[in-house]
Amino acid sequence: MKGFKYIILLGVLLIVGYLVKDLFFNDESYNQAVLKFRESKDLTFRSVTRSPLPDSVRRAFNKLDYYAPARDFEISADFQAQESAEPVAMPMTTGTKEPYYVKGKATFELEGQTHTLTLFQKAGATSDSLFIPFTDQTNGFETYGGGRYLDAIPNGQTIVLDFNKAYNPFCAYNPQFACPMPPAENRLKVKIPAGEKAFGTK
Repeated sequence: MKGFKYIILLGVLLIVGYLVKDLFFNDESYNQAVLKFRESKDLTFRSVTRSPLPDSVRRAFNKLDYYAPARDFEISADFQAQESAEPVAMPMTTGTKEPYYVKGKATFELEGQTHTLTLFQKAGATSDSLFIPFTDQTNGFETYGGGRYLDAIPNGQTIVLDFNKAYNPFCAYNPQFACPMPPAENRLKVKIPAGEKAFGTK
């Protein structure tokens, strides 16, 4: 009987060990995927033909500055589809406006608060990926003052908001670009210390 209890205990320990190992390697795999994504972006920024950087800046460019990957900021949000019949006029940094369709709302919990973001799609775009311009309380301090962007694809009534992939608009690197300005409803009253930091602040 005592031997049987030891066998059960050993089995439980093996299961727990497997789960812990699986969790660790899942996190490690995720972190490696994020870092690989960032390395690829750095290569693009060094490219003569694809970089948004002015040529004089590009020649001295090494890499972008990011927060360390954190799974706490890979957030599963509730998604409510909302198809606007007519596009809204999205203000651009150059003072112009461009047409974007409202596609839905994403609601999630962070730091004990409920937050909601509006998701858009540029008029004429065919991708399933939706566009999320947002600001948070790191803007102007650790991140670009004009806000950042996020792309995500809904899956039924849920959508994963991976803020580790939050990125700066091109106008953060070069004022010649016209960039959408985050609308008032996408101003988060919380810090999102994830994704890309302000350019040139190392």
